[in-house]
Amino acid sequence: MPEAPRGPATGLTPHLTIRDNRAVEAIDFYTAAFGAEEQRRMLADDGKRLMHAHLLLNGASLMLNDEFPEYQGPGDTGSVSPSGLVLHLQVDDADAWFDRAVKAGASARMPLENMFWGDRYGQIDDPFGYTWSIGAPVSQ
Repeated sequence: MPEAPRGPATGLTPHLTIRDNRAVEAIDFYTAAFGAEEQRRMLADDGKRLMHAHLLLNGASLMLNDEFPEYQGPGDTGSVSPSGLVLHLQVDDADAWFDRAVKAGASARMPLENMFWGDRYGQIDDPFGYTWSIGAPVSQ
């Protein structure tokens, strides 16, 4: 098997578990909402669920998979989108990225505003339970 393409080594790669066997749908959403480019997709032995996917998104890697309850430990309560986790995108045009994500199916959590630290910043919730923040320097 040829070696998988690799994205830039950023030191931290988010790896999302997508509930309800919707990982393929998530790839489509992240492509439409954020311009992600699919690098690799591997199906599980059942031929239905996604064991692993690697996307390039805004210059960084994002990995995702469907959930696999049969591999959970005795105390594991299942995949639940984590409270307090926000995936941040620092971009060139916050308005364009925010609008594209909402048009693709995201919900506006916090509307874009010019913030005291110098960014235009807002947050969206994706259809899979994850929160994303979008920021760009305020144009002068």
